[in-house]
Amino acid sequence: MNNVVKLRDAHGKFQDFLKTKNRASATILAYGKDIEQLIGFMENIEKTDIHEVAGGDIQAFLSKLQGEGYTPKSLSRKLNSTRTFYRFLKVNEYITDDPSLMVDHPKYELNPPRILSPLEYRALRDAASVDSRIYAIIEVLLQTGIRIGELAALKLDNINDGILHINKYEGHPAREVPLNRRAKEALKRYLETRPNTQDNHVFVTKTGRPFLVRNIRDAVERYFKKAGIENVKINDLRHTFVAHHLKQGVSLVFLSRVLGHKRLSSTERYLQYVKDNKNGESTILQEL
Repeated sequence: MNNVVKLRDAHGKFQDFLKTKNRASATILAYGKDIEQLIGFMENIEKTDIHEVAGGDIQAFLSKLQGEGYTPKSLSRKLNSTRTFYRFLKVNEYITDDPSLMVDHPKYELNPPRILSPLEYRALRDAASVDSRIYAIIEVLLQTGIRIGELAALKLDNINDGILHINKYEGHPAREVPLNRRAKEALKRYLETRPNTQDNHVFVTKTGRPFLVRNIRDAVERYFKKAGIENVKINDLRHTFVAHHLKQGVSLVFLSRVLGHKRLSSTERYLQYVKDNKNGESTILQEL
């Protein structure tokens, strides 16, 4: 074990490791910024080697960020990044003890998911009806519950016989998601006017390039504003999909599989926000 491994050198090795694991570029960037902040703090207190950092130093780092106005949720994310970094160091035998485990996560309450009412998602649908691409994006997200990153990654051959074949994405499992009538009709309408391009992505720009996550998010959120829907983000279409189907008695196990949740508890947490949940065993996805 090398006793003089510098934090910055270890950071570079960590980022290379994340790339080999096919982590999304946004995830690598987020981890990179978090660990860069950590290293900057440690250098300010003259600790540049990985073996010099103690649990108290990591706690002091988080306390400094708290003083700068970071929320408990943001601090918890920073600690998650730090623990992932140190887990990498320990697995690769750069260290024997993990100082990040000596630090407790700050406590915070999760905000309840924003669930659109039928009036709201119908208004959104109406506002986007003039734009076949955005209309199709909204319908696919709302009617299937897939993640925005999964939607951006969809290829033409992922659509087959009324089924979306979702490839493995950021550690989430590959799966098949049924398309209902609304989603199929919206996709058909869009694909009839889709730009002619060599690119195989389903959703492309007017110049035939892949339609990136950040651009999809910006475009949909413009239509939220146009429809007069406030305090809502694109991921709330996924929340709405979950809530709607729990109300309709769709099986938790089936719904969890459709959503690509690794744990059933990720789906179960929605139950507290859904009134009149039927707790059924249906495996049919209905239209919103």
